[in-house]
Amino acid sequence: MVNLLLSALSGLLLSAAFEPIAMWWLAPIAIALEMYALSRNERTFLSVLAFALTFNLVLLHWTSIYVGSLPWIILATGLTLFYLPLVAVKRLGMSFFPVIFIVLKRSVTIFLFKVLVGRESLTLKPMLHTPKSQLMGERWRLSAITVLIGLFIFHLSQKQLNFLILLPIALVFIPSNVAISQTTNALLIQGNVPKLGLDFNSRATEVFNKHVIETKVALQSEKEVDFILWPENAVDVDPFRNPEVFETLNTFTTPLILGAIVNRDKEVLNTSILWTKKKQNVYVKQHLTPFGEYIPLRALASKISPLVDDVRDFSAGDESIIFSIGAAKIAPIICFELLDDQILHVAAKSSNLLAVQTNSATFGDSAESAQQLQITRIRAIEHSRNVLSVSTTGYSAVIDYNGQVLQKSDMGTAEHLYAQVGLISNTSPRDRIGDWALVITLFWLLIVARRAYIYRR
Repeated sequence: MVNLLLSALSGLLLSAAFEPIAMWWLAPIAIALEMYALSRNERTFLSVLAFALTFNLVLLHWTSIYVGSLPWIILATGLTLFYLPLVAVKRLGMSFFPVIFIVLKRSVTIFLFKVLVGRESLTLKPMLHTPKSQLMGERWRLSAITVLIGLFIFHLSQKQLNFLILLPIALVFIPSNVAISQTTNALLIQGNVPKLGLDFNSRATEVFNKHVIETKVALQSEKEVDFILWPENAVDVDPFRNPEVFETLNTFTTPLILGAIVNRDKEVLNTSILWTKKKQNVYVKQHLTPFGEYIPLRALASKISPLVDDVRDFSAGDESIIFSIGAAKIAPIICFELLDDQILHVAAKSSNLLAVQTNSATFGDSAESAQQLQITRIRAIEHSRNVLSVSTTGYSAVIDYNGQVLQKSDMGTAEHLYAQVGLISNTSPRDRIGDWALVITLFWLLIVARRAYIYRR
């Protein structure tokens, strides 16, 4: 029983590494504690279950705010199942914990979700509130190093000094060669919504009008603006079918990148639009949010929550679009797409600036927005790109390629951020080597595990 409590405690500590507590240094300590509990517990299945279930229930509690506890519990339980291969470390040895952890975090999750859902692959959020370091811009190495530090702490508890484990941490000190030759002036608008919740845009054009008002206020003090960035769903009606909204948008003389719901024939599209009076360039969100923008396994899901019937399936786009404004080549990333490695890879290689548009109104004032901001910080490091992240209700932020938050709004307010942002054309190490990054990470984890195993024997 004591060891099971230790496993639950390790899951609780790991959740505290994320927002809203955000003590990132707790992550390796939590992992070391779970290794210790596993090494002492003959009931490894229950140990892993206690660790993973506690972690996921606490971390994802914000998903229950407006849809109830049952979907939250099902989600946390489902994600917990992906951690069960960790029971194998009892036989293989704790040195293989990092290998199994990284593999199940990526490969098993994607495979199972494709089988169960058919059209959707889920990538788990990075297992660390990003520290202020560069790590060659690769989140797999960031995750791997975190687990290796946990392994080193565990070895210390066993009175073993194996410094081989710490050698990969030298990656932290490799400098990132980034050249900024040009800049662009951006105005981020967080217009807020009438009320938080699933029906944040229940009154037509009200969210739109709030963003118009905040933009006009901002432009009175900020004259040198190359483009204006609005969040996802800032235009809460189809701007191409509402003449009043269409004409209002045409009154802006500065290019405007806005998030809008667009109807095309019988399809509903979540879009980012580069809007000028002469032309509108439309990007359609490619990676839709499961259970938010479409319902996988709808017949089964409807038996769990009656809110399923209120969700109309959106249609996904099939190509990335780059918005060109002067020297800026801007890649729009819409909310959930932050979790898609391939979309970010293509976007970063084709652009010199990333623009993340999101709508946090459907999660109230929970930790969701803060957790998403941390993912955005990791993506900035990973792809060596400055990032403009704008939300309807907060947090909106300006993030540099080192993952540093240069500016940040409050939650639940109407605000604007003005930023002169550097344009970066360098390709990050991760984008140069592509999917080989994961292969390389697993390879040196296997070397460390094997050498540590021999050392222990």
